[in-house]
Amino acid sequence: MGKALIIGCGGVASVAIHKCCQNSEVFEEIMIASRTKAKCDALKAKLAGKTKTKIHTAQVDANNVEELTRLIEEFSPAVVLNLALPYQDLTIMEACLAAKTNYVDTANYEPEDTAKFEYKWQWAYRERFEKAGITALLGSGFDPGVTGVFSAYALKHEFDEINYIDILDCNAGDHGYPFATNFNPEINIREVSAKGSYWENGHFVETEPMEIKRVYDFPEIGAKDMYLLHHEELESLALNIPGIKRIRFFMTFGQSYLTHLKCLENVGMTSIEPIDFEGKKIVPLQFLKAVLPDPASLGPRTKGKTNIGCIFRGQKNGQAKTYYLYNVCDHQECYREVGSQAVSYTTGVPAMIGAMLVMNGTWRGPGVRNIEEFDPDPFMAALNKWGLPWQESYSPALVD
Repeated sequence: MGKALIIGCGGVASVAIHKCCQNSEVFEEIMIASRTKAKCDALKAKLAGKTKTKIHTAQVDANNVEELTRLIEEFSPAVVLNLALPYQDLTIMEACLAAKTNYVDTANYEPEDTAKFEYKWQWAYRERFEKAGITALLGSGFDPGVTGVFSAYALKHEFDEINYIDILDCNAGDHGYPFATNFNPEINIREVSAKGSYWENGHFVETEPMEIKRVYDFPEIGAKDMYLLHHEELESLALNIPGIKRIRFFMTFGQSYLTHLKCLENVGMTSIEPIDFEGKKIVPLQFLKAVLPDPASLGPRTKGKTNIGCIFRGQKNGQAKTYYLYNVCDHQECYREVGSQAVSYTTGVPAMIGAMLVMNGTWRGPGVRNIEEFDPDPFMAALNKWGLPWQESYSPALVD
């Protein structure tokens, strides 16, 4: 069917690459490209003899548009799957434009010097991608990603209009460390220590970090504390789901995590402002990342499950209706299958699916599009096939 260039070789990329290799009918050839080629070579060696997919590796600086463009033009893939850092989205998009190649990512752009992630920078590329006749699919992870597909599916099959969405992200995994993050510590801590917000009546309402707490009884997991955060899909769903009055995003955190985070914040370790240390400039948060456990190392240690989903309230045939779509994923089952924990798995599988649907032409439309703008049905079917089966409930407990 075709070739894909995958940029990045961290935990999520590893899962996506494993899944591309399981899906060798579509992904006949892939190239893994990263700043550290040795990581790409190690993953290629691990997959040798286990897949029909032909694997290439390359060294690339994802901040360098010319270098990226040259690599894309040489390999000539049908799609570039960006699993690098969110700071690198725009350089990779620029290179895709230069090489006229489709683009897929899992997280929206944020500048390195300010903890502010929003879609405006990538949406500014709409006209250029349209003119180039290529597709940029934004946010093909789980949240954002599957949460947008769930919203499009609910609107298509269950509602005439959706008025309220609560996105609930529960990770009940235990890795045994006093403090560690399940994905890139720098991105994770920036996200959690930022102000929260939710969408209501046409605008964002800002909250203090962790100000709003609720307890929710998650299917297959039980009652957990969860906190309202800002999350990027609020921005695109508010635009793309008609009739919406409010969207909120909640994520679970244990008390130990929050206590450690508060302590680190209090002593300045979560700051992104550079400081002078022994004649060098260092960013405290980047130093903290270097001393924390690598999220990719948590796989063999992590036990328990994740539950991520959306509770929808709206109207069908003039009647009020509630609907809950969610996925439950087991950390140890993920590790047995692909050598990663469930947080990487739940992002890496949708990344492969999004790339597949763009590659095989099922999802195609020149321009820059968020995931909920496409027909959800092929993606929903693929979730069941590739390891993230979804469940539904018509009488869920609501979040007050």
